[in-house]
Amino acid sequence: MDTDNTPDAWERAYEHGNDGWDLGGPAPIFVQLAASGRFALGEMIVLGAGRGHDARIWARHGFTVTAVDFTEYAAREMQRLADPAAPIAIQQADIFTLPNTHDNVFDYVLEHTCFCAIDPQRRDAYADLVARLLKPGGLYIDLAFPLGTHIGGPPFAVATLEIVALMKSRGLALLSREAPLASIPQRVGREELLVFQKTSEP
Repeated sequence: MDTDNTPDAWERAYEHGNDGWDLGGPAPIFVQLAASGRFALGEMIVLGAGRGHDARIWARHGFTVTAVDFTEYAAREMQRLADPAAPIAIQQADIFTLPNTHDNVFDYVLEHTCFCAIDPQRRDAYADLVARLLKPGGLYIDLAFPLGTHIGGPPFAVATLEIVALMKSRGLALLSREAPLASIPQRVGREELLVFQKTSEP
């Protein structure tokens, strides 16, 4: 896909079937986590939600979920795939322009293939966004992918230590880091689950 990080570019990717980030369902580790009871029920926002697979699995387990994507196609797909038993709030918006009414609202920010899709020069702004969305004590749940050092993108390569440094500088402390046992075969060794807690204002 081209590197023009605009809604039109991502619309073209969907329309031409260049949506390899979409697993056709939720990430296996999120299926496990949502059902595990490890996280108390609360308000969650899913950034770059795509077709909403990850958002819906958390909603099915009782979380109140807002799913954000800036393409009209993704918003339509979330509406088409909506599960009446697990409603999610669908918001078509650029994550970087979310209103300040979202500040300090969410118990959880969920990330999966959003961070790797944005221009690396905007990663500082992304970390600022996560910090402002979370309530004090809130958690950032990040399925970091694709780990590596390749040049170009999207997807742009991600590095765990970079993410940890970005979040630490915004007052988010790393609580856990693990290679998920539940990964699709093509992503084994290429993703890592990171959980951060907002402990202070930056």
